[in-house]
Amino acid sequence: MSLAAEVDTTGPRAGGHALPAPYLLFLGDTVEAGFAKTAFGLRDWAGDRCIGEHALPAAQVSTGLPRLTPAEAAARGAKALVIGVANQGGVIPPSWLPALVEALEAGLDIVAGMHARLADIPVLRDTATRLGRSLIDLRVPPPGLPIASGHKRSGRRLLTVGTDCALGKKYTALAIARGLAARGIDATFRASGQTGIMIAGSGIAIDAVVADFAAGAAELLSPDAAPDHLDVIEGQGSLFHPAYAPVSLALLHGSQPDLFVVCHQPGRTAILGHAHYPVPSIEAVIEQTVMVGKLTNPAIRCAGISLNTGGMTDEEADAFIAETAARLGLPAADPIRGGPAFEQLLDACL
Repeated sequence: MSLAAEVDTTGPRAGGHALPAPYLLFLGDTVEAGFAKTAFGLRDWAGDRCIGEHALPAAQVSTGLPRLTPAEAAARGAKALVIGVANQGGVIPPSWLPALVEALEAGLDIVAGMHARLADIPVLRDTATRLGRSLIDLRVPPPGLPIASGHKRSGRRLLTVGTDCALGKKYTALAIARGLAARGIDATFRASGQTGIMIAGSGIAIDAVVADFAAGAAELLSPDAAPDHLDVIEGQGSLFHPAYAPVSLALLHGSQPDLFVVCHQPGRTAILGHAHYPVPSIEAVIEQTVMVGKLTNPAIRCAGISLNTGGMTDEEADAFIAETAARLGLPAADPIRGGPAFEQLLDACL
């Protein structure tokens, strides 16, 4: 799937990024699929730019793409190794460094969306300098970000929010933007995280912005627009996540969404990486989002529910989607499965 026609790749205020493609996706030593969401996102939404994957022996996650060494990928035309991991803290552990050096020596640039900066790691900086390779960090906010004004902007906005992190906010925003564009609606996907930026070619990694400027960055992400234009903004974290709630709140206040879609993964009971925190109910997320979102948009409302039913059979998914919609009185759908339920969700986004 490619969303090139529905994403904004030109807006300088949103931080434009020209990345060397095609990519070799690096999975490191990741053992939990939730922490490889960058690799999966690129596979699913920019698959035409992905040649294969490279992983360390300890890895237990795969995108299903061909397993290649950096040299093999370069021989097939790859231009960059993209770190496909979004681990806690955005760190680059020492165990990855030999593989990253190997990629540079094979002729690949390195693209990362980690909090750790590639150029701050001496062995990577020195190797890249010696070989004339590029180290590209996407989690670097643009300069001169303002504090938020809180002023209402023209145009319309939809934000995806979640009961937890890493459960489908980006996929939902991409699918809604694509679905609305297919109907002839003027809709733009706005990336607020490293994977979305890699897919769209522009955006701001909100979680890398100094706290005082995060809501201001969100305002820049979806600037004034035509009255009938809809910005579909990629959500981050969860208001109920003990580590990431501040990022979610800043994005909510700065986005000033008219509409929001709650994203949820059935069967997930504990917050990712924080097993002692339970996943909140969808109802609790709706209530909390409306309560705090009213600060910058008193008219905020929930448009519907996005369900990540990837682990279910078709029959189980259909039943859960129907039950959720009936219980909440809102359209519910799995955007990846599509179908009539998703068309009803799109209707609610108009």
